[in-house]
Amino acid sequence: MVVSLKRRNGLVDFFYWIWDGLERTVFIGTKFSFPARFVSPFGFLGMLTFVIFVILGISGALLMFYYQPILDRAWDSVAKINDTVPYGFMIRNIHYHASNAMVLLAVLHMYYQYFSGRYKIRNEIIWVTGVVLGTVTILEAFTGYDIIFSERAELAISIAASLTNSMPVVGPTIRDAMFGSGFADFILRFYTMHVFLLPIVMLGLMAVHMPRFLVFDVPMVMAISGAIFLTGGVFPVDLGSKFEPTVPPGITVPEWYLTGIYAFLRTQYDKFVTGVLWPGIFIVAIAMTPFIDRYKKFSWKDRPIVTAFGITGITQVMVTTYWGFYITPDVTKPLVARLVIDPIFFYLIMLLLVPIGFGFSYMMILLAKESERKAKLAASKGPHKSSPINLSGKWINWLIVGLLAFQVYLNIAAYNAALSGMKNFALFLTGLILMVFAGLFHLYRHGLNEAKKIPTPPPAESESPKQLDGKESSATLPP
Repeated sequence: MVVSLKRRNGLVDFFYWIWDGLERTVFIGTKFSFPARFVSPFGFLGMLTFVIFVILGISGALLMFYYQPILDRAWDSVAKINDTVPYGFMIRNIHYHASNAMVLLAVLHMYYQYFSGRYKIRNEIIWVTGVVLGTVTILEAFTGYDIIFSERAELAISIAASLTNSMPVVGPTIRDAMFGSGFADFILRFYTMHVFLLPIVMLGLMAVHMPRFLVFDVPMVMAISGAIFLTGGVFPVDLGSKFEPTVPPGITVPEWYLTGIYAFLRTQYDKFVTGVLWPGIFIVAIAMTPFIDRYKKFSWKDRPIVTAFGITGITQVMVTTYWGFYITPDVTKPLVARLVIDPIFFYLIMLLLVPIGFGFSYMMILLAKESERKAKLAASKGPHKSSPINLSGKWINWLIVGLLAFQVYLNIAAYNAALSGMKNFALFLTGLILMVFAGLFHLYRHGLNEAKKIPTPPPAESESPKQLDGKESSATLPP
């Protein structure tokens, strides 16, 4: 017994020693908040983006064991990972869909901060570093799918090289540094940027961008991870066609976060203006928002001009993204004719979207603010009615038991699917397992909060030894 106590005390001392050492690090300086109840995921989209960054780092490190960054072996090594390496198909799908999810969450995080006015709380530096971080995130995803060197990657590489070369003065030098003189080793250069240079830049920006108080919600982390697995199971990424210089290329488009720029380039206007200058102006305008916004309030309804401009910008991004995907369906036309977009029609639409989108958005914001004022006035005069949905302890317990049983079944099904070679189905079930775990965790947390709301009964008063029902208590009778 004495030995076990000594061991236990030694283990406790060891953990205390680790904690004392970590107190001087940045990790302990950053305060993590684990919410006791469900909160809106919009409040910690940045934390979810960082979680996906960790997922990308782990899955990417596993892919590095088999990927070969050589021009004539890159596509074949990815094909080997996809078809031969155990669990390679799953890891590659996780990595691909996580990269798209990180770009999407970064964009959503930026617009949530924009419309909620969070940058007005002395967060100008955090906002600017966030905009730069989002741009670097897109570059990281871009270099990732280029190193496969498929037909789709070759299109993106050709466009990137021509855009870089179009820059005045420094363009050719940057192109040679990024792609190499004869493009023979550009995959190795992109691979270096993808796995080392850009992640280092991202980590440095994160060190400045992340606030001291981070909300870390376990159910949401499991839910977003499960969503990535589910997407990989339902929409497995294919390899595409291997690029062959002697084979005429087919019609393809870049990834969704680059099709907006691709639409501008398809108008065949000046490459530097459409592919470098205008996106640069758009990024700088977003970065300067905290210094331009002079409204005193934070709500999007109280900042109608800023909100209307934000909605107009989103509308233009969505229109150009769709236009980048659109290909003329007439197969009798030549390839170039099917890809070229009429510049007059395109830029006319883009110009008309500004006054129409801004005017309509501004009017709707004013109407929403007025209707909110009337609703508050009516609520203050009338009775307050609320009908919250509260589950009883019995139902919460039954739901937890049901989710646990479903979780066990999903684990068995995913294991059998993996053994039988059903890669998509196994990935789908694994994502469903994480989603069910997220629901189970949240339900358990909800039950704990409901239990705390139950009032504690007061302590029972001691019965009087006097009279009970008009009679003297037996405890008072003489022996």
